[in-house]
Amino acid sequence: MEEVDNKQVIFKGYIERPPKETDMEIKVSKIKLRAPKGSGAILVKNLYLSCDPFMRGRMRDFQGSYIPPFVPGQALEGFGVYKVIDSENSDFKPGDLFSGLTGWEEYSLICRPQQFRKIQQDNIPLSYHVGLLERVGIIGPLLTTRAASNSHFLFCNRRYYIDFLFDSNFLASVFFGMPGFTAYVGFFEVCSPKKGEYVFVSAASGAVGQLVGQLAKLHGCHVVGSAGTSQKVDLLKNKLGFDEAFNYKEELDLDATLKRYFPQGIDIYFDNVGGEMLDAALLNMRINGRIAVCGAVSQQSLSKPQGIHNLYSLIIKSIKMQGFLQHNYLHLYPRFMEHVISYYKQGKIFYIEDMNEGLESAPAALAGLFSGKNVGKQVIRVASE
Repeated sequence: MEEVDNKQVIFKGYIERPPKETDMEIKVSKIKLRAPKGSGAILVKNLYLSCDPFMRGRMRDFQGSYIPPFVPGQALEGFGVYKVIDSENSDFKPGDLFSGLTGWEEYSLICRPQQFRKIQQDNIPLSYHVGLLERVGIIGPLLTTRAASNSHFLFCNRRYYIDFLFDSNFLASVFFGMPGFTAYVGFFEVCSPKKGEYVFVSAASGAVGQLVGQLAKLHGCHVVGSAGTSQKVDLLKNKLGFDEAFNYKEELDLDATLKRYFPQGIDIYFDNVGGEMLDAALLNMRINGRIAVCGAVSQQSLSKPQGIHNLYSLIIKSIKMQGFLQHNYLHLYPRFMEHVISYYKQGKIFYIEDMNEGLESAPAALAGLFSGKNVGKQVIRVASE
């Protein structure tokens, strides 16, 4: 069969700072649009790719992590939505739409497709399956290696990686950030909200924060969000229904800021950033307050992360502060889908995406994620269905 061009986003080399566009480059390889006979593999066309914070960690030369680093000279990997072009696996038929791990390229050959989720046509935008409705699959140690006899990528087991694998659920949760479900379990299961409580959400216009705030409002809470631009603040208040919002970059004293917006104190803090914001929130929590530690994006690119100074508040205010991974709550996924799809179809929740067009835009999109350029969930549209 004739080979076709396959545009790819190539990782150039390891870094110890926030990603830049120049850390990646666009290259064109060749690929046959046919899965090898009898291989059990599938050949897919990638439609949407997700930009996720965990990808930053894979750009470091650190082999002792539970996530192996990207390989210089090879394509990046992440979560995406794709259409099956050819299949040597009876569970995958040409034309089927799936979400799962894939390469940052136009076409991917996946040699061991396990537990990827088939997408049913339900009038929900396809791109929502890498954000609002993204679902974890129990995929095991499926990672990308370059096949010796091919110029494209195969998704296969890396033997050295097994030493770092705790369990397949854990790995899946690392790879598939699953913003919608993360917001749902973090708010309802970790925070145990009550009607009328005061809720603070950091990085509130991001992939997770925007849904946390809307769920809190639907639950009858008073919600304040922080964001990094006036555009995002306006979005929170006038589109997503937050009671108040502020631009943290314009605030000189975060403790004073939180006292201004929460004179009664904070019952629930959904933390996506860590650092100074977490320290200020600790000073402003109410007795028996709850903090869901979802992320620490302000610290991810620092060689020496900042320490937290106000942990004594946990004791004197009887605060519960808990980190979590959504894979521990997979039994709640059917309930999440029922609730969130119903809310979406009723127009009770919105999901904001920042859509970049074309694979060429991917390096800028990923780099922008770590400087706050995105407004909402950062997605790359590689191709139309």
